[in-house]
Amino acid sequence: MNALFPYDHVVVGLLILIVGFLFHWVGQLISVLNWELAIKLGLQEQEMPPEYNVYEQAIASADVAIAWTYGLAGAGLLLGAGWALKLAWIPGSILTYHALSAWFWTANQRKAGIRLMSQPMRVIWCLANLATGMLAMLLAWSG
Repeated sequence: MNALFPYDHVVVGLLILIVGFLFHWVGQLISVLNWELAIKLGLQEQEMPPEYNVYEQAIASADVAIAWTYGLAGAGLLLGAGWALKLAWIPGSILTYHALSAWFWTANQRKAGIRLMSQPMRVIWCLANLATGMLAMLLAWSG
């Protein structure tokens, strides 16, 4: 295995656990179980147009169904397990997809005059997802 940088598996494992498992899986699990609580916690937007609600709830359900694997991949990477490199493809590709889709989804919302996420938060969220996803895929590729 060619290391991307020293302790790359630890850094990527922590990023996957924080960005992927904690923010995506736990956040979306709260959304699925109690949408009103998710709004109060700031995980979902209160001023969301009703037609977006169905889409956002479907995405929350899809994230809950798949993002539990992020916890396995992140923990495996922290432990240096070889199987975790294969599993890292899942959060890597999905988090990269999340970064790109969130960027363009919010851009289309802004064009329509709907501003649900502040610009600094939009940039931070998309960059965190993109960096985590790309690093996970690079690490998986190097393994």
